[in-house]
Amino acid sequence: MDPHTPKYRRVMLKISGEGFCGPTGFGIDGDQIERIAGELRDVVALGVELAVVVGGGNFLRGSTVVQGTHIQPATGHYMGMMATLLNGLALQDTLEHLGLEVRLQSAIPVRPVCEPLIRRRAIRHLEKGRVVILAAGTGNPFVTTDTSAALRAVEVNADVVLKATKVDGVYSADPHADPSAIRYERLTFNEAIEKRLRVMDVSAFDLCQENNIPVIVFDMQSPGQMVAAVCGEPVGTLVTT
Repeated sequence: MDPHTPKYRRVMLKISGEGFCGPTGFGIDGDQIERIAGELRDVVALGVELAVVVGGGNFLRGSTVVQGTHIQPATGHYMGMMATLLNGLALQDTLEHLGLEVRLQSAIPVRPVCEPLIRRRAIRHLEKGRVVILAAGTGNPFVTTDTSAALRAVEVNADVVLKATKVDGVYSADPHADPSAIRYERLTFNEAIEKRLRVMDVSAFDLCQENNIPVIVFDMQSPGQMVAAVCGEPVGTLVTT
C-alpha cells in the first residue's frame, strides 16, 4: 500500500503553458512533458480524481500577439485558446503512453480531435478514474485560464485547486528579481487580493473563495511536490478563506 494518503478526493490542476517548454520558453519539450505526466500518474495512483486546465503561453498569449498587428484583441484571445489545445493534445498522448485513461475536452468544439466540454460527462469521466484535460479556457475571450481553472473546479465539485508554478509558493514580489521577497506559507483569499499578489487573477480567487475551494500554489519543477500537496503536506502556499 502506498504510504501517502490523499487529503483531497477530486483535484483541479492548473498548469501554465510554460510548464511544457524547455529553456527556450517556446513549444513543447519532450523531457519536460514526460516528467509532468509522471507526476500526474503518481497522483492518480493514489486514487485521486484529476482534472487539468492547461494554458497556452508556450505558444502565444492572446494579449500580446495583437501588439503591432491588425489582429483584433478578441481574435488574439481565441488564438490563445487554440494554443491550449496543442498542449492538451500533447499531454493526453503522453499520459496515455504511461497507461492512464484520458479524455480531452474543449470549451470550443473541435470534434475531430477531442470531446466538447460537457460538465456532466466530465464528472462521469472523473468518477471512472480518467484524467480529464480541459482546454480552450472558458471558450470566451478576455478570460484567463486561471479563472477557467477556478470555474471548472466549481463545476466539477473539486476539493482543491492546485496552481503549478516555477517557484515554491506565493511571494511578496518576484523572488527571481527581488532577493528580499517574502514567501508566504498560508494566506487568506482577502490577503492575497489586498496584497495584489498576482499568482492568480482576482476573479479566480473570488470564485474559489465564494465556493470554499482552497488553492495550493506549489513548485511543479520539484519532484513529488504535487503528491505532497494532494496529501495535505505543508508544501507551497495554501490560500483559504
